[in-house]
This record gives sequence, structure tokens and C-alpha cells, in this order.
Amino acid sequence: MKSTPLFCLLLLLCGIATAQNPNKKTMNLDTYDLWNTLKGSQISNDGRWVVYEQVPGKGDGTLFIHDTQSKRDTRIPRGEKARISADNAYVIFSIKPFTDSLQQMRRRKVKEDKLPKDSLGIFRLRDAKMQKIANVNSFKVPEEWSGWIAYLLEPLKMEKDTTKVEADSTLSQKPKKKKRNKNKHLVMHRLETGVTDTVHNVKSYRFAKKGARLILSRDEKAKKGPQGAYLYDCDQAKLFPLSTVKGKYRQLMLDEQGKQAAFIADLDTTKARIRPWQLYHWRMGQDSAQGVSTAQVNQGWLVSEHQQLEFSEDGSKLYFGMAPPPILKDTSLLKEEIVNVEVWSYQDERLHTQQKVQLDRDKKRSYRTVLHTLTGNLAALNTPELSSIRIDPTGQYPLALVYGDWDYLQTTSWDGFPSRKDIYTVNLNTGQRKEVGRGVRGTPRLSPAAKYAYWFNAVDTTWEVHNIANGKTIAVTDNRTVPFYNELNDRPMLPSSYGVMGWTADDAHMLVYDRYDIWKIDPSGQRPPQRLTKGREQRRSYRYIRLDPDQRFFDPQEEIMLRQFDEQSKRSGYARLSLANNQVKVLVEGDYNYTRRVNKAKDAQAYIFSRSDFDTYPNLIYTKGSFTETTPLSDVNPQQSEYSWGSIELYQWTSLDGERLTGMLVKPENFDPNKKYPMIVNFYERSSDRLHSHRAPYPGRSTINYSYYANQGYLIFNPDVPYRIGYPGESAYNAVVSGVTALINEGFVNEERVGLQGHSWGGYQVAYLITRSRLFRCAESGAPVVNMFSAYGGIRWGSGLSRMFQYEKTQSRIGGTIWEYPLRYLENSPLFFADKIETPVLILHNDKDGAVPWYQGIEFFVALRRLGKPAWLLNYNDEPHWPVKRQNRMDFNQRMQQFFDHYLKDETAPEWMKRGVPAIEKGIKQGLELTDEER
Repeated sequence: MKSTPLFCLLLLLCGIATAQNPNKKTMNLDTYDLWNTLKGSQISNDGRWVVYEQVPGKGDGTLFIHDTQSKRDTRIPRGEKARISADNAYVIFSIKPFTDSLQQMRRRKVKEDKLPKDSLGIFRLRDAKMQKIANVNSFKVPEEWSGWIAYLLEPLKMEKDTTKVEADSTLSQKPKKKKRNKNKHLVMHRLETGVTDTVHNVKSYRFAKKGARLILSRDEKAKKGPQGAYLYDCDQAKLFPLSTVKGKYRQLMLDEQGKQAAFIADLDTTKARIRPWQLYHWRMGQDSAQGVSTAQVNQGWLVSEHQQLEFSEDGSKLYFGMAPPPILKDTSLLKEEIVNVEVWSYQDERLHTQQKVQLDRDKKRSYRTVLHTLTGNLAALNTPELSSIRIDPTGQYPLALVYGDWDYLQTTSWDGFPSRKDIYTVNLNTGQRKEVGRGVRGTPRLSPAAKYAYWFNAVDTTWEVHNIANGKTIAVTDNRTVPFYNELNDRPMLPSSYGVMGWTADDAHMLVYDRYDIWKIDPSGQRPPQRLTKGREQRRSYRYIRLDPDQRFFDPQEEIMLRQFDEQSKRSGYARLSLANNQVKVLVEGDYNYTRRVNKAKDAQAYIFSRSDFDTYPNLIYTKGSFTETTPLSDVNPQQSEYSWGSIELYQWTSLDGERLTGMLVKPENFDPNKKYPMIVNFYERSSDRLHSHRAPYPGRSTINYSYYANQGYLIFNPDVPYRIGYPGESAYNAVVSGVTALINEGFVNEERVGLQGHSWGGYQVAYLITRSRLFRCAESGAPVVNMFSAYGGIRWGSGLSRMFQYEKTQSRIGGTIWEYPLRYLENSPLFFADKIETPVLILHNDKDGAVPWYQGIEFFVALRRLGKPAWLLNYNDEPHWPVKRQNRMDFNQRMQQFFDHYLKDETAPEWMKRGVPAIEKGIKQGLELTDEER
């Protein structure tokens, strides 16, 4: 095609709008594969060693072991899932096979069991010596003691079992040489000496938390060798049988010290359809585990194989599950004799669709029962009506909290959450229950010393405390000084709280948040709430950072670490709060997003954390406590400096309602205010608090990537949207259109090249906006609700719930039923105004969407098609609310870029936009190629 003067002029204008630093690279879709992610970071107990993984978008990752003293890194190609031993001496990890090799073998149709398997890496820190062990299926490292690890080998040729076992002569039987065994073998490995013991035919295993012991079960499917459950004593390097009867063993558990063991076993040799699972308990000194008779509790109920066993920390209590007998099918019926009909009743507590989603869970559901390990007494704790339970983990206190919403399940279809609940205390010795509250709109919890039950009453918007000793419930906040409910709630639903920080020792005080501050609350109600921080005056919020995962309460004299956030500037940082005198000391703050996740060494004042902004990846940083003297540890994306990146800033304007609003504006690198740029408007609800979040190039599942599109020469605008109940579409229009207009008036936005992009709730708003405005050249609308009438009566297939509550109470913000406000449902439904649309639309909606019914996207597309409006629908088969598989995400990102580039940069349309992709070509020809037409 011969170039014309007009075509050259278009090229020149396009070049002006997208010009970048000529010394830097322009991104393409392959760039996504180059960008690394940091994951799995941890610090050793002594604070010297830091471990993390660097994982590329595509290909093999690298495990880094960093010595903070020598400041040297050891790199382990393909290492992952690392654990540092409790004594700071070893790092244990998996080593994956080469990704390219696996892919090539799969292309050659090599069977999965013939593919290379993981190896185990054992790295000794003092001398950097590493040992590799091939064909490892899994491994475990003790949590709070050291010296040993255990790993399960993939099936190999049988090896001689070197384990010494008391009272088990079968263990030393010598297998036939070179015979292939399909069962896995457990290796107990002493780290310092390298000495190992092998136990054959192992199915499952786990270490005690603090004691040097391990419990294992041997595979019941093994044709030869011993069966049963065994205890391995690491101090003696011996295996002791707990039960050697052939059968199935499940839910293995040791108490913290390894002095008690428990498991569930089915040792019945008949073919009974209802399997007689039984609880077994062993205490140190006994020859074998003893069966526990549960006939005295929940008569007719059975021990559940699905409930995880749990010892209290002091070992005095063992919790297990019991359930009613299952409902059995009539196996004598032929297939053609079985009637498959669903009977839906208006009296059902849960919709049938919800029952189907939860069917597997219901079949496995069990109810907690406690065994008092010293006396052998049993008590049933909760029931189907009171299915939830809060238990003191220490074992010191004789009660638990049980609650349930069974009597209120129907109303959740329209009331939404939190549902109403009936709450009781239950005596762990007798199983007797005592009423705490009925129909409470809140989720109860138990205070650390079990003196109080407490919850946020969503109806009264107050924190309530129930004194277990005297049975009285009182409100301990009243919102007169400050509101303790969500001040920004703009949905027609009961507002939530800002949460609880915790309790001080002996349940003396409860510490709760308001929008900005931390308050000390007297649970007796005798003293007024006391504010510990002074954030409201500066619109600065303070939130506790948990450094000790085992901490249950606060010492009133201790100092705690906080994250602070400035609501106006979006700056953040860290501070320390003295609970003794309420003094706040700022450690560090700046124009960054300081992570909420800070890891502290257990036995040292050493920390790892990260901070980020738009162009700073959240790399790992090390400090010894000052947070001003820091050492960067990682640099996972050094290639970023090679690419044009861009910048981000807050932008403020006045909405059509006269409200002052805030949004985020992303500009390309070397932005020139005298030039005009194409712009994409991407938004959801309120996003500006994430101003300093880093946005690495990544094939997102539902949204444009800010750094990628800035590199391509686009402006990106993300406006915050405040909502008026009953008018969500109008609210979005007032905020978004006013913001876009204000930016156009700045002079650097090409008013003829503005696009829209949003997904789910954002997709709905995009669809609404283009029925009201011709401001936008094109729009991508992902998983949009376009017909609120049909959506109101629909089902959220992922949960099986009715969608009514969403429109009446939550995000859709209509505020009532279709019978109360039919005009609101009509006015907020883009489908009924599709004839007003003049904007080309790309719709993404997948056929397994469990959040927004797929037929919403179809209704939108067929309406536009009927009206002759340019529209395309992308449906990634068997994908949920958004594409999950990487190949589908990559494809979606390519098509979305081609769509925007065509309309906003006048680039050539790809084949799929010109003629679609016929069903006969699906999966063969993607239509991504551009035509021969010269740009």
C-alpha cells in the first residue's frame, strides 16, 4: 500500500502521543515472562539468615539464601518451599526439575509417573555445604525443635528397612530385590550426622510441635509389609507401634511435646457400607493406642474421619468430630429406575443450589466432641443448629463458645451478611449449654482468658461484651465520641466495624479500632473508652503489626509495632506505641506503601519488610530495629531500568454533585503537558489509597496493567467513586465523567481517544456509562450485570446463594426489592438503554462464572448485535469470573491491547475483530494476526 500524506500525518500524530525515551525499551507481551515475583520470604530465629524465592513469569525460579553478616547470597536454581531449621543451622527445600525438560517430555507424551521428580536440598549454613536427594515426594521440618527432618520418597525399588522396631517382627522382613514397589517410603534424616532410617509403605506423617517425635501411618493398600500407626522417637532413633492391625488410619496427631498421640482408624474387615471409624488415643508409657468408646455421647452418631484432631496446648483435651450416620443410596435399583428430581421448597433453610454447592461439605461435616485425656470423660460441644465453635487453645478454661445461624439461613438471601446468630457457652466437662444471645447480627469471639464473649452488633453499631461469670451483656461503645462503625459505608447494608486489635493480660481491657485510632475499652463498662493514639486530627490511621504469631494478649507495659497511613497524602510508615504511657514514636514514614507484613526474628531484634511505590518493586529490606538504618536484600527486577515506566500522582476535581473527589493519574515517562495523549479510564469503587502500590508488568485476569500501558504511551485515570443509595449508575457517571472532563480541560488528553475499562462491578459501571455518554471512543466491559431484573432473581453459582441480597443490601446499592423500587432497577440496567450506545464494546464473560451469571454478558452482546453496534464477546471456556490459566490471561491481554490500540491509536484491527473466530477454527486459528494493510 502506498503511503499517503494523510496516512503519514496520522503516523506523526501517533508518534507524538506515544513518544518515549529512545534509550529505553518498549514492552510487549513477552515482557510479562521476564518479570520476577518475590515470594516465600523468612528470617532465621537468630536473625542472621534470610531466605526468599525469585520466580519469573515463565520458567524456573531461584532460591536465595542471604547471610546478613557477610552480605553474601547463595543461589539455588529451581529451589522452592524452603524452611530454616529452628537452630539456624540448615535450610531445607525442594528442587524442581527443569521446566523446559518437563514440557518437552510432555509433548512427547511421556507418562506422568515417568517424568522427573523433585529433589530435596539440605544446605548447611556454617560451611555452605549442600546435599541433594533425588525423587522426594514431600518433606517436613520440625517447627520448634531441630536436628531431624523427614521426607517421603517417590516409589522406587524396594530397599532394606534399617529401622529398629519393638514388638514388630514383620518390620525386618527382607523384600525381594529389584522388585518395583508402588508405595512411598519415609526417611528419617539426622541432619548433623546424615544417618537415616527408612520406614516402608508410609501414607502420612507429621512431627510434634515441640517434642522430638513423629507419628506416621503405613499404607493400607500395600500388599506386603506391616500396617498400622507408629511413633518414631528421634532421641532413641526407634519406631514404636501404636497399632499394627490392618486397616485405614487417618487424622494423625501428636500433642505439642509428643507424649500423646491420637488417630482415627477403620479396622473392620467386613464390607459394611457405613464404616465404623473409631478414635484411638495413646499416652507415653502405654504399649499401644487404646480405642475410645463414644457410645455415651451423641447416641447413634459416628466418629468422623474428616475432622482434624486437635490437642489443647496443655494436652488435657483432645478434640475430634462426630456426625450423624450418612444417608445411603438404594444400591438394588437399576440406573433406569432411579428418579433424579430436585424438590425445591419455600421452607428450605438454604436454596437447593446452595445445598448442591455445599453438598460435599455437608457430607463431611462433623461436630466437635472433647475427650478429657486424664479422666477419659467425653462431652459433645456443638450441634447442626450451633455448627460454629470457638475454643480456648490452651486448655486452661472449662468452656467454649458455640453459635449458629440455622434458624436465620433463609433471610440471608435478602438480608445478606452478617447473618443473625444464636450464641451459647458450653461447659467442656458436662456439655451443658447456657444462652448468651439470640438473633445477634455479629460474629462472636472468646477473649483470651475466656472471661468474655464479644462481638460487633451491626444493628446498633456498638461493640458488645458478655460477661460469662454473671451472664450480663453490655454495650461498651456508643459512637457518641467517635463512630466505631465504617464511616465510609455507602451501601444500604449494616455497616461493619474497623476490627479488634486484641486484649490485654487477664482480659483487663479490649483494644479496638475506629477509622483512625486504637481505643482501650473496659469490658465491665465502668470506665469510659480511652484513646491510645491521636490519628483522627491528622486523618492518620494506626494498625497493629503482629510480630509474634503465637501472641494471644498484650502486656500493658509492652511496646507494640504499628503501621500508620495518611489518608490525604497516602504516605505510610511504621511506629511504636507504648501501652504503658500511650506514646507513639514514628520509626519511618515516606511516600511509599510500607507492607503490613513484617517478619521479626524470634530470638533477635532483626526484621525483614518491604516498601514500594509505583516504580519501586517491593524488594526485601533488612533492619536491626531502627527501620532508618536498613539493608536492601533483593533486587528481583533489575531489568526495569531498561524500560520506559511512567509516574503516578493524585488528581483532584469537583464532581457533578459538587463534591471534591480524588483519583489516580498515571502518566508515561517523559510526559509533556503540551502534547495530547490517549487515555484509558479504569476504576472500581475507591482505589486512591493504593497510590503507592507497585504495579509490575503482569498478565492480569481482569484489568489493564498500569505500568505496561504507560510504557505504551497511554494515560491511565482511576477515579474514586462515592455512591448514593439507589443510584449507583448515576453516582459513577457523576464522578467519572466529571473527572475525565476535568482532565481534558488540562489540555494533555486527546478528547477523541478516551477509552473505558472495568471488570465485574467495574464492568457494570462501564456498561452504564456508555449508555449515558459519547465521551468514550471504546470500552472493555468484563463480567457486567446489565439487567438488574434478571440478575436479581439469579444465582451466584459459585456459592449457590440467591443474588437478591446483593441488590437490596450490598454492592449494587439499590436499597430494596424489585417490587419496592422497579424504576431503580430499570434506570440502573444498561440493557434497557442499549440503543443509546454508540461506543464499540469488548465484553469478557466466561461460561463458568460463579459470581456474575454468564447470561448477563450474553444479554449484553446479543442486544448490541441486534442493534448493529460494534461488539465482541470473549468467553474462555470453563474459566470462572476471570481467566485463570496463564495462556488465557496472555490471550486476553493481547486482545484487549489490540482493541484499545485500534480505537485509541488507530492501529490496524486484528482478524478476530474483523471477522471473528468461527467455531470450526476455535483453538486452531486465534485471529490475532493483523491484516496486510499498512499502518
